[in-house]
Amino acid sequence: NGIIENYSQLRDELKKKGRTFSSETDTEIVAHLLDIEYHKTGDELKAIINTIAMLRGMFSLGIIFKHNRETLYAVKYGTPLVVGHGDSVSYIASDIHPLAGYAKTYAFLEDREIARLAPSSVEVFDADGKTVKKKQHALDISQEAFSKAGYRFYMEKEIHEQPQVIINTIQSRISGARDAVLLDDLPLDSQKLKNIKRVYIIACGTAWHAALTGKYLMEKFAKIPVEVDIASEFRYRQPLLDRDVLTILISQSGETADTLAAGREAKKHGSFVIAICNKPNSTMHRESDFTVFTEAGVEIGVAATKSFTAQISTLLLLSLHFSKLLGTMDDGKIKDTLEGFVKIPVILEGLMNISEEMGKIASRFIKARTFLFIGRGIHYPVALEGALKLKEITYIHAEGYAAGELKHGPIALVDDELVLIAVSPMDDLYEKSISNIEEVSARGGSVIAIGTEGDERLASISDVFIPLPRVSWEFLPILEAVPIQMLALNMAIKKGTDVDKPRNLAKSVTVE
Repeated sequence: NGIIENYSQLRDELKKKGRTFSSETDTEIVAHLLDIEYHKTGDELKAIINTIAMLRGMFSLGIIFKHNRETLYAVKYGTPLVVGHGDSVSYIASDIHPLAGYAKTYAFLEDREIARLAPSSVEVFDADGKTVKKKQHALDISQEAFSKAGYRFYMEKEIHEQPQVIINTIQSRISGARDAVLLDDLPLDSQKLKNIKRVYIIACGTAWHAALTGKYLMEKFAKIPVEVDIASEFRYRQPLLDRDVLTILISQSGETADTLAAGREAKKHGSFVIAICNKPNSTMHRESDFTVFTEAGVEIGVAATKSFTAQISTLLLLSLHFSKLLGTMDDGKIKDTLEGFVKIPVILEGLMNISEEMGKIASRFIKARTFLFIGRGIHYPVALEGALKLKEITYIHAEGYAAGELKHGPIALVDDELVLIAVSPMDDLYEKSISNIEEVSARGGSVIAIGTEGDERLASISDVFIPLPRVSWEFLPILEAVPIQMLALNMAIKKGTDVDKPRNLAKSVTVE
């Protein structure tokens, strides 16, 4: 499970050594490296230690040597891996849920720890080959089915799961050569797609913000006109639907009532319907013409986090797939984008270190009366999502605006009790965003800026500057989601509200 970031480099080196490959998967290089290291050392454990030292990225591996089929090795770096043990049988899994009914005890491996499993025993070693004693937990599924895995809240856990979620969502849909999106089973070929005159993307809440992000991606890459609708509005506005319209529905649960009704309306008029959801066998999956699953796993916190970044990732893949079919991007650009995409989980994992800093920011601004989130272009939906997260779990008044709308009303709210959160990386609209920030600062408002690392200008005009790594524009919303989610989480903790079950809200809105 996962992505080997330096796959291409290692593959080229192995080819020079005469190695031949039977697939395009990045996993195959691990088998070749293990083979080489085992023949050098004659020791299975040393071969694994030497091999993982050469790998960059995030991965979990299960390894069996042909000559020793009764032993299973497991190792992980950056992705979750659980070792379970039952009656004369041992298991590995990415979470405890699959172990229900099989294992009696379990333990989570830490990065670069290696487990050696035999039917009757489990041994764990560190990266130097020294034995590690792991605490075993009883697997009582009635209590552990929804484990927080050591986190205080489900929302906190789910924020930290996002790097793995991105891996899960993209790894089986990007070719080994990183030059194509693998959606061959989608029954829309080049000719059918060329007949599409317009795309509707329909969703509610956080999924609607992901849909807005998808509009920027699809229009930029695939050059198809896209309209984004709130599902509850779409079904009542007599939308223009026919066979030349492609409809995309987005829902984490696949059971959102208004979105389901919108899909039924689209199908009634002959529109091809694609669902983006997280639940196989959901109503949306069953009723749509095609489903792209987001592979986010169980999301228990009512405030959506990992489902948001999974939906954006899926929309990006879909946009690139359409661009390939339509010829709107050259193959080199598609390859560069996909090469960049597989690096995002590692970058995202590094961002998780800002949690403590976000706690300090939350303490500083906990008494603020109003939060105003602004962004331009593809960052505008992130501003909307930031405001939604904050109001959902803290009950503090927050609004999200396109930054250009600041002078058209919201600026009247600015005083010393208002906090502006500006999503303002260094892009084509950067100068305009700087102007908006300066207007708020000059009127006494506090400014929290989310920008590009090394941006001294933005840092100098902000009360708090949150730097993000430099990545291509299409990946920025995924990175920007982390600080806005963590700010909301820490503000809620400081206020003492129920983080996972905010008042008056349900996880899945199944009625109109």
